[in-house]
Amino acid sequence: MTADRAEVELVYALAPGIDASVAPPGVHYQPIGVPPPGMSPSGARRWLGTGRVSNALRWIWKEVRGLAADATPDPDRLRSSPVVGAWADRERIDWLLYTTATSVAFEAGRPYVAPVHDLQHRLQPHFPEVSNDGERERREYLFRNLTRHATLILVDSDVGREDVLEFYGPFGVEPDRVKVLPFRPPSYLAPEVSEAERARVRAALHLPERYLLYPAQFWPHKNHLRLVEAVGQLKQRGEEVHVVLCGSHTGPYRELTFAQMTAAADRLGVTAQVHLPGYVPDDAMSALYAESSGVLMPTFFGPTNIPVVEGWAFGKPVLSSDIRGVREQVGEAGLLVDPTSVEAIAEGVRRLWTDAELCAALVARGRQRLADQSPADFDGTFAAILREAGERVRQGDAPFARPRVHAA
Repeated sequence: MTADRAEVELVYALAPGIDASVAPPGVHYQPIGVPPPGMSPSGARRWLGTGRVSNALRWIWKEVRGLAADATPDPDRLRSSPVVGAWADRERIDWLLYTTATSVAFEAGRPYVAPVHDLQHRLQPHFPEVSNDGERERREYLFRNLTRHATLILVDSDVGREDVLEFYGPFGVEPDRVKVLPFRPPSYLAPEVSEAERARVRAALHLPERYLLYPAQFWPHKNHLRLVEAVGQLKQRGEEVHVVLCGSHTGPYRELTFAQMTAAADRLGVTAQVHLPGYVPDDAMSALYAESSGVLMPTFFGPTNIPVVEGWAFGKPVLSSDIRGVREQVGEAGLLVDPTSVEAIAEGVRRLWTDAELCAALVARGRQRLADQSPADFDGTFAAILREAGERVRQGDAPFARPRVHAA
């Protein structure tokens, strides 16, 4: 590169899906991707393709997979990810933007911005998926260091910001480094879905004529069992409600949840009303949302949930949990129920299924809620965060910041 390079900030985002056009002037922003840690080596090779950057990403992916295998890391002893650091040096990268939480961010020893969307190991450690088999220790190592070494931290809400400062403020996280960037519907979803696409997805997934959609993997905290029990309770009252529960159920906790739920459906006589298409690819999700009569999210986790805003984007009434964080996210734009109560869930589902006037009001409020956080608002906030991060790195006000080198 020429000497002009010294006047241009080079930022790499280790995930696809963010529009590079929102980068402010003077920033060369290159979105790239890292395959999921659970992907097989052959799948990763196909996913990454070929080329210089692809080869570097393969090294990063190996680092991610290797580090994830450490069962009980010490949260106050940083491991090293020298491959990523060497790659950043060769590419002359000023700082990195991560769109998922990963220990590689701080182990690479380069300035970074990263999100923190889930501190449930601190908030609700009784759920096994965030605590058992060393998971709590792995999460604490990740989030304690991700927050205290970040140039800036992205959170999805004011509640998320409160959580970060409560748990990691004592470790040196300053309030002005935690930035709220609310969720927007993902770019792969298109609310305008053709009749042909709707018919294709209906046939492929064997969808019922009418249904409520719950798009979530079968973790215990997603509360599928109580939802199915609510469907059974409604059937006993003479109300036949169909639900589509899509998502993966691999791994011990999800397999157990899935088995308990399907056993309950069989016991309650609602197996024909509980539709289980499994993992649904991104290209089918738009039609799945569009064809639904409403979106369900009776989860125990927050502080916010993306399917809520996805439901609003498709003009669907939403039911979610009356819990901290979700309560603030949804406001009056959704039907909130006690997730611990089968009776409360059943009544909420019944209203979403039968009360057309209520549903119309919820749809209108949801659209307004989404309009209050427009794409332009998101882009403006994101660009401001990029500018501030770059300025902090240039001024040396960031962990791992280094003097900039003017290369000829």
